[in-house]
Amino acid sequence: MGIVILEETRKAELEEFRRMLLSCAAVHRRKDDDGFGGEENALPDRNGDVLDRMVCVTSGVSYLGIAIVNQLLVNGYSVRIIVDNEEVESLIEAFDGCRGVFHTSAFVDPAGLSGYSNVVKACGVSPSVRNCVLTSSLLTCIWRDNSLDEVSGLIDHKCWSDESVCVNKKLWYALGKLRAEKAAWDIAKETGLKLATICPGLITGSEFYQRSPTSTLAYLKGVQEMYTYGTLATVDIDSLAKAHVAIFQEMKKTASGRYICFDKVIEREDELEKLAGETGISASSITGGASCSNSPRFVLSNAKLSRLMLRTRRCHNE
Repeated sequence: MGIVILEETRKAELEEFRRMLLSCAAVHRRKDDDGFGGEENALPDRNGDVLDRMVCVTSGVSYLGIAIVNQLLVNGYSVRIIVDNEEVESLIEAFDGCRGVFHTSAFVDPAGLSGYSNVVKACGVSPSVRNCVLTSSLLTCIWRDNSLDEVSGLIDHKCWSDESVCVNKKLWYALGKLRAEKAAWDIAKETGLKLATICPGLITGSEFYQRSPTSTLAYLKGVQEMYTYGTLATVDIDSLAKAHVAIFQEMKKTASGRYICFDKVIEREDELEKLAGETGISASSITGGASCSNSPRFVLSNAKLSRLMLRTRRCHNE
């Protein structure tokens, strides 16, 4: 199982990236005009030197990649971008001088994890990279055998999906993300790399389905069961990008481990109709004719990330 990125999609990603860069340039020009420009007013890292502001983003022209790059630039980082997966040696060269890496590749083939894992391997042996933030998925937490009595009603960052459940239900996207994240943690443990993983719900935002149709449809495999059990959650692209940057900044202190990230759980009829309209999937296909109120429900918790974001806002205000 694999994925083919259409040439039209790649051109659209590059054009959106060009527009984002122009927008950021305009913002910085306005700051210069207001007397905030110049090297003497560059944004140094609060906990380090200017070198700590150099980072790299994989799949930097993807829907999520562009949003993260934008947030990094707004926060004064210098950003290096990787468009395609590369071999470890090339990645080590690309990471040279970077203190951090944001690994955002969207689609993972469970039968071909090497390209995805290469980034984490390169981070582990890079002389300059200290921290890596990897974008995983909420799907790595929610797919369990819900018929078992010992299954907890709370789903948080400590929960892991069951590979056998993913295989039996043919949830290949979930399985790929699950195996990729586990492989990343194994590599981080072996190399001593400080790693944080973000497990977001379905990524939404302006034209999200048009911009990332393949990953959206792949995520929604099994959507009826997610809706029934209360695990169909979404996160806005800008909120997710801000979470990536906030976690990376806090990794210089104590932040590490896994973080679940979502804005809301789809329950109400109006939320359901909106999602159906945005994806072109009928509401009846999402629900399967079932009512979420008549089924056992699980509680998703993003408390760990919420505490970090609150702490970050307080520090910023101070």
